Amino acid sequence: MSEVTNTTRALFYFILTGISGSEASHIWISIPFCCLYTISIVGNMTILAVIHTEPSFHQPMYLFLSILALTDLGLTLTTLLPTVMQLLWFNIRKISFEACFAQFFFLHGFSFTESSVLLAMSFDRYVAICRPHDYATIFTSKVIGRIGLAIICRCVLAVLPSLFLLKGLPFCCSHLLSHSYCLHLDMIHLVCADIQVKSWYGFALVLLIIVMDPLLIVLSYTFILKSILGTVSWTERFPALNNYLSHILAVLVLYVPMVGISMTHRFAKHASPLVHVITANISTCWHLL
Repeated sequence: MSEVTNTTRALFYFILTGISGSEASHIWISIPFCCLYTISIVGNMTILAVIHTEPSFHQPMYLFLSILALTDLGLTLTTLLPTVMQLLWFNIRKISFEACFAQFFFLHGFSFTESSVLLAMSFDRYVAICRPHDYATIFTSKVIGRIGLAIICRCVLAVLPSLFLLKGLPFCCSHLLSHSYCLHLDMIHLVCADIQVKSWYGFALVLLIIVMDPLLIVLSYTFILKSILGTVSWTERFPALNNYLSHILAVLVLYVPMVGISMTHRFAKHASPLVHVITANISTCWHLL
């Protein structure tokens, strides 16, 4: 089995996959995707503009919300929009080795950023509801800045080792990806070398972020729900419950796609490639909603 060496790596490229068997309908399929991306971009830019111009929104909760909007914009503009739309509109399937790894970095980096921000938001809501008298002293501007810096460092340090480990491995002649963008679980299947170290690092990353973050979020919202239900007046419960449910929905919007793609790759390896493609595209649409 031949491998891609460092001397030929500059000429190496990956081939993205659309929805097999529907190439003639790609223009029609692109319409809902285009509408969805437009709604996502306009919606997130509106959120940023409103938070920036309204002084009453210059609070930790809305600052975290603005970070979520920025990560959604980054995810759309740097990964999903360029490759998915050029594939559907112009049938451009080739993506260079460097561009694919750059997309891999941004895709997983922004996803981990969203997870970290949702964790910070859950802690923010816990302090605001369970310890309201200490909220102003805990969430100062300096603390928020440190949280933002910690989120950036955490996500970059989580993705970079995985990126360098994968980039240093030899890829086989097969360079056909299963999705319309460069996904880590998809790329690693094209490696023709021992990936035990890479697998252990990926497992540790899953435990630290994809498993640990939701557990801590669930723990925070359990305490929040307990505090809300302990409120005597129902007039005080309803606003808090509405805020609580909106945060729970935001968490589900992020983690349902991540878990869906991961489970499909790990437990449906021998399923039709169409299953993987449809799962990835549905997850993308769900995420942007």
